Amino acid sequence: MSPDSLTPGSVRSADEVNDQIRALWRRAGGTLSAQERAEYELLVVEWAAAIRGEVVEAA
Repeated sequence: MSPDSLTPGSVRSADEVNDQIRALWRRAGGTLSAQERAEYELLVVEWAAAIRGEVVEAA
């Protein structure tokens, strides 16, 4: 998944986003490329909003 494929204002649960974060780290083998780092940063923002019960627009 690329950062461009994140849906603006997506309403995923924190668990769903956390699963994606974990999958990203597994695919990357523990070292993120620049593109993966950008994806990770967007996922962390989405996860933080989800645990607060908010919806954010992906950058």
